[in-house]
Amino acid sequence: MKLYIGNLPWSVDDVKLKELFSSYGDVTEANVITDKFTRRSKGFGFVTFATDKSAQKAISEMDGKEVEGRALKVSKARPMREE
Repeated sequence: MKLYIGNLPWSVDDVKLKELFSSYGDVTEANVITDKFTRRSKGFGFVTFATDKSAQKAISEMDGKEVEGRALKVSKARPMREE
């Protein structure tokens, strides 16, 4: 299951994002979305868990948790919309 992680501190990169969520289960992928020109974080990312159970636990425990003074927004990722 893929999760959306919003309101990330600017200092969080892919490695730190994986570290934040790995205590809840096997993280198969962790990506912070960056601006393609400046390479700066856009403040959100995605974490993919091997099992839905791990993902649900991460949602319940990490949604609203403060990391470096910012309350994370954690939810199940929705498919990208075609514009």
